[in-house]
Amino acid sequence: MLISSLPAHVDIAIVGGGPVGALLALRLAQAGHHALVLEARRETSADPRALALSYASREALERVGLWDDHALAATAIAKVHVSQAGSIGRAELDATELALPALGYVVGYDRLAKLALDRLADSDAQVALGSPVTAIRRLARFAELEVAGPDGPRMLTCRLVILADGGKLVGTLGDVVQTVKPYRQHAVLATLTPNRPHHNIAYERFADDGPLALLPRGDDFTLVWTQSPEQAEARLALPDDEFLAEVGTRFAGRVAGFSAVGARASFPLALKTLDKVVGRRLALIGNAAQTLHPVAGQGLNLGLRDAATLADVLGAVPAARLGEEETLARYARLRRKDAGLVTAFTDSLISIFDSPNPILKHARSLALLGLDQAGPLRRGFAQRMVYGAR
Repeated sequence: MLISSLPAHVDIAIVGGGPVGALLALRLAQAGHHALVLEARRETSADPRALALSYASREALERVGLWDDHALAATAIAKVHVSQAGSIGRAELDATELALPALGYVVGYDRLAKLALDRLADSDAQVALGSPVTAIRRLARFAELEVAGPDGPRMLTCRLVILADGGKLVGTLGDVVQTVKPYRQHAVLATLTPNRPHHNIAYERFADDGPLALLPRGDDFTLVWTQSPEQAEARLALPDDEFLAEVGTRFAGRVAGFSAVGARASFPLALKTLDKVVGRRLALIGNAAQTLHPVAGQGLNLGLRDAATLADVLGAVPAARLGEEETLARYARLRRKDAGLVTAFTDSLISIFDSPNPILKHARSLALLGLDQAGPLRRGFAQRMVYGAR
């Protein structure tokens, strides 16, 4: 439910009302813990990003009413086709091999963010919009939050504060250290209209000048093209026909070209990780815990698994133990394997496919062919992409 004034004290304060924070708040409400969600925005805004959500993420969202095919305009991903330009290496993952209706779904970030705020407003969780947290002070038995307001800062205390949104707060925590690894790459986003139906196939193409992904969305594709900042600037300025020709060249033999391109946008990429995801009276999930390269589309899926795991841990303890060290340590242990492996895998893809060395290129081609031909290995890889490292 939306509130207009902040309480003096709550058991749990969640900073960030996006999909990850909303999933956690709604799960906690189901468990009888009523959290306060502090969201800096007053309403959602247009966002060009498309999200590739795994089937497991859909199940997690659906459990708390955060899934609506119509509101999200979700497009199923039946297959994922992975290939390397200039070689015969390719592999295909298919939902039917896992007995699933889809490997995942493509939705617009802005649609999911709006649905998250709408569901929070109708829930038992308290939601304060337009309430950016500007400072956090943590003591042995409680945390104190400073929240900006039109009449000056307001203060509230809580047993546990959870950061579900990165922002600038992560760098102020003291007992949690963030490492930022710039990729010196930008992701160019665009909507492309294909000459032929996409048949719900997503494409990941590793080209010499950066990986490209085509995500089926409605009748179109959303393009995510990773490249150097200089290339991104130049390609944003290209006439439509030249831009489509460059994309078409890189997908030659895989996709039968494109007839139109929508507005283009770009944003810089970096890997952000923490030395630990818990501190005194503190837990971090989603983008606050890790920000990944979009190459494998795992960022939000990982964040949603953070939220679900933390909800399970907190739902099993009484209010008095919510922020205790033992409770938070259990969450950290449960997330270590999945978060570590997915982060390392995503980061390694950039290094492995970045080199133009002919020997490495041949080895990558053989690896893709081996993955495609080895059924158990292929299915195991697909399961990891859908469910994470369990």
